[in-house]
Amino acid sequence: MITAYCYENHQIITTILNIEDPLPETTIWLDIYRPIEAERHWLAGFSADKVPNREDKNEIEASSRFYQNKDGLHVNSLFSQKSGRTLSSVNIYFNLREHLLLTMRDDDERLIDSLVPHLQNLQSPLITPQQLFIELFKMKVDHLADLIEEVYRALDNVGHEVFEKDRIDEVFQLITIREDTNGKIRLNLLDTQRTLNYMLRDYQNKLSKEETKDISNMLSDLASLIPHTQFLFEKLNFLMDAAMGFTGLQQNKISKIFSVAAVVFLPPTLIASTYGMNFDDMPEVHWHYGYPWSIALMFASAAATFLFFKVKRWL
Repeated sequence: MITAYCYENHQIITTILNIEDPLPETTIWLDIYRPIEAERHWLAGFSADKVPNREDKNEIEASSRFYQNKDGLHVNSLFSQKSGRTLSSVNIYFNLREHLLLTMRDDDERLIDSLVPHLQNLQSPLITPQQLFIELFKMKVDHLADLIEEVYRALDNVGHEVFEKDRIDEVFQLITIREDTNGKIRLNLLDTQRTLNYMLRDYQNKLSKEETKDISNMLSDLASLIPHTQFLFEKLNFLMDAAMGFTGLQQNKISKIFSVAAVVFLPPTLIASTYGMNFDDMPEVHWHYGYPWSIALMFASAAATFLFFKVKRWL
C-alpha cells in the first residue's frame, strides 16, 4: 500500500495512491507498507539505486544500514512494536531526499501512524521531510524511554511475587518475557545511537542548527538510557537467581519432610519387621498382650524419634 502525505496550506493531507497514479507535487512523505512486486517496480522508477528487500533491511553492518548516494540519505532503523506483553523489533527503511521522505516497511509500526497527528499538534510554520525524519526519531527515543519505565514497574511487581510459591511459574515466565523485552529495547537504543552519530558525522552539512541541536539532545538521552538497560539485565539476573533459589529451598523443604518421615517411621518399621518373622522361639508370639505391646512400642519409638528431631531443632 502506497500512502502519500502532502503538505498544503500548512496542513498534511493523506492520499492513498495506486501505481498508475502520478505522485502529487506537494508530497513530502511517501510511505510504502508491505510493498508487492508491482509497487517495488514502481518505486524503482524514480530511484537511482535498487529498492531494498527484507534481507537488505535486516543487514547489521554499518555500510548497509546507513549510506548516501544520488537519492540522498538511506537509513535502515529498528523500531519497537509492542504486542500484548511481548516486544518485537521492526526494520524500517528511510530514504531522506531534499524534498521527499520515503519510508518502506513490511510490518506495522504505531509511531508511523501517530507521526502526522503529532506534527499537527506542534503547529510548526513549515514542515519539511527532514523535520519529519527527526521528529519520528524523537518520538522513537521517547517511546523507548517509556518502555524502559514500564519494565522497571513490571520488575517491581515481580520482585514482590518471587517468594510466592503459588505463582513461581508465572514469575519465571514474566522474567523471561522482560529479559527479551529489555534486550530488544537495548538493541533499538544502540541502533538509534549509531544512526544519529552517522548523521552528525557525515550528514551535518545538510542539518540546520536547530536540527543539529535536536540530534545532540537525542544522543544525550540515548547515552543516559543505555545504562538503564544494563541495570535491568542485572536486576533480571538477580530475580532469576532469587526465583531459582526460592524454588530450590521449597524443594529442599519437601525433601526434608520426606527424609524426616522416613527416619521417624524407621523404628516402628524395625519393630514390625522383627515381630513379623514368626519364629517358634519368639516368646511374645503367643503372648496375650503381644499385639497391643507391639503397637504401643511402635508409637513410642516414632514419638521418641520425632521429639529427638525437635530437641535438635532439625524440624
